[in-house]
Amino acid sequence: MRWFAKLQMLLRSIFERRQLDAELDEELRGHMEQEIEGNIRAGMSPEQASSAAHRTVGPFSQIKDECRDARAAGFIQTFAHDLQYSLRILWRSPLFTLIALITLSIGIGATSAIFSVVNGVLLKPLPYPHPDELITVNHAAPGVNLPEAGTAPFLHFTYHDQAHSFQDIGLYRWERRTLTGLKEPEDALSLNVSAQVLPILGLQPVLGRWFSDRDDAPGSPLTMILSYAWWQARFGGDRSVLGRALTVDGVPCEVIGVLPSKFTFLDRNAAFLFPLQLDRNKTILGNVSYEGIARMKAGVTIDQAAADLAHLIPIALHSYPPQPGFTVKAFEDVRLAPRLETLKNNLIGDLSKTLWVLMGTIGIVLLIACANVANLLLVRVDGRQHELAIREALGAGRRDIARELLMESTVLGLLGGVLGLAIAYAGIRLLIAIAPAHLPRLNEISIDPAVLAFTFITALASGVLFGMIPVVKYAGPLIATSLRGAGRTSSQTRDRRRTRGILVVVQVALAVVLLVGSGLMIRTFQALRHVDPGFDPHNALTMRIAIPPAQVKDPVAVAQLEQSLLDKIREIPGVVSAGITTFIPTDSGGSHYQVYARDKTYDKVPPLRRQKFISPGLLAAMGNRLVAGREFSWTDVYERHPVAMVSENLARELWGDPRLAIGKEITPNQKDPWREVIGVVADERSEGVQQQAPPSAYYPLLLYHFDNNPVGVLRTVAYIIRSRRAGSPGLLADVQRAVWSLDPSLPLAEVRTLEEIYSKSMQRTSFTLVMLAIAGAMALLIGVVGIYGVISYAVSHRRREIGIRMALGAPPRRLSRIFVADGLVLALTGVACGLAASAALTRILGSSLFGVSPLDPLTYASVSILLIAAAVAASYIPALRAMRVDPLEALRSE
Repeated sequence: MRWFAKLQMLLRSIFERRQLDAELDEELRGHMEQEIEGNIRAGMSPEQASSAAHRTVGPFSQIKDECRDARAAGFIQTFAHDLQYSLRILWRSPLFTLIALITLSIGIGATSAIFSVVNGVLLKPLPYPHPDELITVNHAAPGVNLPEAGTAPFLHFTYHDQAHSFQDIGLYRWERRTLTGLKEPEDALSLNVSAQVLPILGLQPVLGRWFSDRDDAPGSPLTMILSYAWWQARFGGDRSVLGRALTVDGVPCEVIGVLPSKFTFLDRNAAFLFPLQLDRNKTILGNVSYEGIARMKAGVTIDQAAADLAHLIPIALHSYPPQPGFTVKAFEDVRLAPRLETLKNNLIGDLSKTLWVLMGTIGIVLLIACANVANLLLVRVDGRQHELAIREALGAGRRDIARELLMESTVLGLLGGVLGLAIAYAGIRLLIAIAPAHLPRLNEISIDPAVLAFTFITALASGVLFGMIPVVKYAGPLIATSLRGAGRTSSQTRDRRRTRGILVVVQVALAVVLLVGSGLMIRTFQALRHVDPGFDPHNALTMRIAIPPAQVKDPVAVAQLEQSLLDKIREIPGVVSAGITTFIPTDSGGSHYQVYARDKTYDKVPPLRRQKFISPGLLAAMGNRLVAGREFSWTDVYERHPVAMVSENLARELWGDPRLAIGKEITPNQKDPWREVIGVVADERSEGVQQQAPPSAYYPLLLYHFDNNPVGVLRTVAYIIRSRRAGSPGLLADVQRAVWSLDPSLPLAEVRTLEEIYSKSMQRTSFTLVMLAIAGAMALLIGVVGIYGVISYAVSHRRREIGIRMALGAPPRRLSRIFVADGLVLALTGVACGLAASAALTRILGSSLFGVSPLDPLTYASVSILLIAAAVAASYIPALRAMRVDPLEALRSE
């Protein structure tokens, strides 16, 4: 039962400490009295007996510590005592504690906030069973200069039948659908999937079932699955929705299931899901407009799966007939290659590099904060040297003093961590409210156990880090000399000044790195703002309108309705111009196809070009510039004129001079009629302002004999409306009335201003810029405070020297220059170190920069001047105090 007795003693030591200490004191006094009585009986005087007894027994405090250790509660009691003492010391210095906590909470809070983003976006697994097995199946087509080519039904069927690396493989495609019959018509995003996709994800519906092979068979009655949010919003969670027929694109669809509440697919929220219903018997080579998803077998790597598919591509090319106008050889020249990546990497893209850069940036801010607090602690402990020396003289060991100093800094760090969590929470709420479009998995960013653990470790490590510096400097032999050095002759030692100066230099150097990074991003943003995108993003409203075949079957009638809608919109007061296009610049989507020139010869398939189908008047509505020739007319559309337009860079590539393009003939397919080039449009940076303008071909909305189709029309198109009222509710209401006056079943979808879409293309740059600017501002502020603190402390501890110099006739301005020079030396040293570090580290930002070099001299010079000016200002304030020192008062106080 010895363990039980030890446990009982431990519990008494914790909860009955005072009673046990009283019993121990009584026992020690009894033992001391017995020792004294024995010494007196031996012939000693009472004084000699007492001295001898104290020497024999030893110091009571040491004996009591040994007894506590023997009771196994010494550590707990020591810890509790040190904690209580540290809190009392911090409470007695409210200004120091407040400044230190503010500095630390900002650093720790910012670090935790960014880590929560990194954790939610990069580190958390996707919310599917065994998410590491999920991959996206797409392709590259280097033969036509297309790094991302999606996949196609002919490849999917071949992979599904013959691939050995997958448990299953599916196909999907995003699409917008129009739902009618429920109050107002509604346009919503839908996900069209093969029957394998949802089982591959490993989820179960909250209601109903997934698509079966029968649902996915061509010609089967249409079925649909609702998203949980849409089900709740439209039907209030009514379970009787199963079996109900909803009218989608004019066709009745039976509801067979409801998705889980937290279901998202590649960070997009579809309102409905539909089966693809692909017909294997009608499948041909081409149509690479789908995307694939697969679940790999256990133990299979992505490289093994890619090799498996690469072996099957030649088999697929010879298993299905080629698209009319092409040969199997043409598809072989495309050089299709599998492009596989995990579903998580496909979702995140290249964002991981940006987030890790931001994590490192905020980590630098935390290091600066730690250096600043370490400097504050050095100053504070320097003022307590006399106290610490007396405690050491009274029996406190150096380990005890070091432990108490470290406890004080650790408590500061942990308190800063608690406040930092509050700051991190507020920052996350703000980020979610802003909802940057480029940031995936936003709903998974939160203060979870991983973030709490990270914050605790960061706070603890920070407290130990900045606490070790004063421990090393003052918990050693320097304390023993402080009593001898105290008094009128005490002065600041070079060693202490050097330590504080080094910390300030580190702060300034790190601040330079952050400010250079934010300066480069500012220069990048300025460069992007000055780029001519080839269109005018201001004062333009965009929206999409779809006309399904079930509503208007005849292609010519569709084009006529689209023209009538345009005419109605143009009649709205304030509308300057309006046009139709299939692709809005800098938005997602769009199509690519080959462009053949009649006066050129081809021994292989030419590269893919962006193709756009537009209406007459689109160039004026978009603000595009016509370089040569003319644009389309409605006469061209309805009289079946085989015409086309090309971009300026495509004209230069094919014919050298844009003016020479007029009258030339092009076609997307050599089996189709040749189309006369009647106009050349100025280059348009349609893939983002950071990207070069892609060579593009423009065709009319209504097409005859295009891509082996006798008559075709684009049924889902974007309307561009130029007006100073763009973005106002009034204009939107007028447009809605104009559209519904012709057809009340047509919904307006994706209503946005063109400027909103254009700005979205630069959101990642602006997000990185804002984060780096905030980090740089914090670093600058903390660095300036550090310089101010060091110079201010130097002034206060050199008052006697200042008094003597002034008494000997030194001019006050000369004395102030001494302290300003000290601050300037620290700043210059820090700037020099920071510039060297920046030259090495800012290369990481290379891929994020545009129009500016990582070694941009203007940025480096501006940051240097800013920091030096801030350092001079921070040094001048305490230097003014030095000028006002009264010599007699300074000498008397010393």
